[in-house]
Amino acid sequence: MIYYSTNKKAPAVSLREAVVKGLAPDGGLYMPERIAQIPQKFFDGIRNLSFTEIAETVAEKFFGDDLEKEKLDAIVDDTLSFEIPLRQVEKDIYALELFHGPTFAFKDVGARFMARMLSHFVRERQEEVNVLTATSGDTGSAVANGFLGMEGIRVFVLYPSGKVSDMQEAQFTTLGQNIVALEVDGSFDDCQALVKSAFMDGELNERLNLTSANSINVARFLPQSFYYFLAYAQLMKRTPAAGKIVFSVPSGNLGNLTAGLFAKRMGLPVERFIAANNRNDVFHEYLRSGKYAPRASVQTVANAMDVGAPSNFDRILDLYRHSHEAISGDIASYRYGDDEIRAAIKNVHSRTGYLLDPHGACACLALKEGKRSGETGVFLATAHPAKFGQTVEACTGTSVQIPDALAAFMRRRRHSVRLPNDFCLLKKALIDRS
Repeated sequence: MIYYSTNKKAPAVSLREAVVKGLAPDGGLYMPERIAQIPQKFFDGIRNLSFTEIAETVAEKFFGDDLEKEKLDAIVDDTLSFEIPLRQVEKDIYALELFHGPTFAFKDVGARFMARMLSHFVRERQEEVNVLTATSGDTGSAVANGFLGMEGIRVFVLYPSGKVSDMQEAQFTTLGQNIVALEVDGSFDDCQALVKSAFMDGELNERLNLTSANSINVARFLPQSFYYFLAYAQLMKRTPAAGKIVFSVPSGNLGNLTAGLFAKRMGLPVERFIAANNRNDVFHEYLRSGKYAPRASVQTVANAMDVGAPSNFDRILDLYRHSHEAISGDIASYRYGDDEIRAAIKNVHSRTGYLLDPHGACACLALKEGKRSGETGVFLATAHPAKFGQTVEACTGTSVQIPDALAAFMRRRRHSVRLPNDFCLLKKALIDRS
């Protein structure tokens, strides 16, 4: 498969180059030259397939031209070592629980897959790679734990000081080994801008062989399409006559939503998508007005969605040939403030007993508001409620049980390198620690 840049000003590359480079030299994001269709026969029998069998089929459509089936299947199987259950919350509304992996967040799927694919390419060429990633919360923990201890790969995690939860911070500042946490005095958008500046710096790239593990990397965001197919399979087992299906997706950097759009293009029988936004509603405003106006992000209770300049917006534009009409035809959107999100956590728990984290609560709100008659709705529950225990407990008045594996992170000693929002100082820190 050939991959091209969304900016159309850089040469097309192979999968290996797209994964190792992360960002195209013209600043664009890599896109596959084609999106293969999955035959109807697959969907007719999907309820009888295991999760790994489903994911192997989807992965082959993306990566089968570049990796032997045996190797690709091994990467998929090793990635998906945990369950992703579909839970019914109320009539015609389901939660796809994406928080049963090692770091209890949805990004475990993409991060673990990318780590294994990149490790394969590194071993193949016997080279060393430095992974540079920005996080607003869960990306850092998923990437750090996915790459932990992998030979030939060093990981630098940039995160905004004071703007991630204690639990999230503990998951990537306590690991050591090949993981370095860089605590930036600024916002997530500042961290993301620093990462992009690093990729555009020729000298730094030549010295460090940089790549990204944010959803700008094709090996991070494309595997996230796996669980949309899994949700459909589980839904078909439960209610084969389910009506039109709509997915509600917590939307920050838009990687998760973009992966769903790819799944739809591959033939997944989904009617449409709902983008759930918090107060960082740049994408919501684009869908309403047709005008994209990125701005500085603001801090909210759903911090993983605190993105004011979503990178994957460029992929959505490219996928729909820059047609606002086509994009808004497939995607509706709603936005909610902190008080509305907190109220949703309280109300859903009191009515159904189901416990939501702030991101899942935002998606659940959007689904309930946007679901039409005759539709079956699935919202993505992207993080374990215990990762936001203080917020959830304040909303529900009940204690949240912390899984043992999650609590273990909080008992470890944290270490990070403090940096101002200054690219020159970031560059020096990267060189000094490589």
